[in-house]
Amino acid sequence: MQESKQNKLVLLQQMIENAERNIVAAKQIMRELGSDTRKTPKESEASQIVEGTFDGEKMVSMEGKTYPVPANYASKSKLVEGDILKLTITEDGSFVYKKISSVDTRKIIGTVMKDGKDKYYVNAEGRRYNVLLASLTYFKAKEGDEVILVVPKEKVSNWAAVESIISEEDRREMMAQEEEYEKNEASQGSTASEDDGESEEEAVPEHPMQYEENRKNAEIEEEWTPDVEEIKKEGTLGNAPAADDISDDFSN
Repeated sequence: MQESKQNKLVLLQQMIENAERNIVAAKQIMRELGSDTRKTPKESEASQIVEGTFDGEKMVSMEGKTYPVPANYASKSKLVEGDILKLTITEDGSFVYKKISSVDTRKIIGTVMKDGKDKYYVNAEGRRYNVLLASLTYFKAKEGDEVILVVPKEKVSNWAAVESIISEEDRREMMAQEEEYEKNEASQGSTASEDDGESEEEAVPEHPMQYEENRKNAEIEEEWTPDVEEIKKEGTLGNAPAADDISDDFSN
């Protein structure tokens, strides 16, 4: 009886040791699998990294080599001609782009048009801008639609990024704002004519360009307006007629 019990204890000990070895082996396999899954494409598969400039349609490296840029990515990211990109080429041949520098930009409004070869472009500020078809397709723009473009601020570009299409609602809102501005301008002009004591700041229109023009005109007028009393005083010098003989009327 005692011997049978001893044999069972030995067998149980062996089973525990086997279980512990299996657990250690299983943990090792899990660590190896976990290490592989935590690796990023750059760490495990990156074979080449290239930097270049976006030319509106593709990327051009410092060596002059061109690399295709997915139109959907360029449209979604609103890439502008001159942006700097970094391209990671993985071992399986995949291209992973990332924008690392942006050029200064400005926004303009243009009209979607189509040439004789049925190729779409946008006419803005008297220039023809090439745009990605994917951008126009995304906004469902058609010939004749007005769109907002993003172009480089410091250089003339051949390509532009489409930011949005100007819908009928946008157009109505712009017209309403223009009408409101004209009403304010007319109201301020009327108030200024009725109240001569109103300050210049209150009488000028809100439009900044109009304000600047009015300010410059006022400065010129103040500089060149003749002073009648001064002219009369100057007239008493030498053999000029007396001040009382000088008329206040400067008309011919």
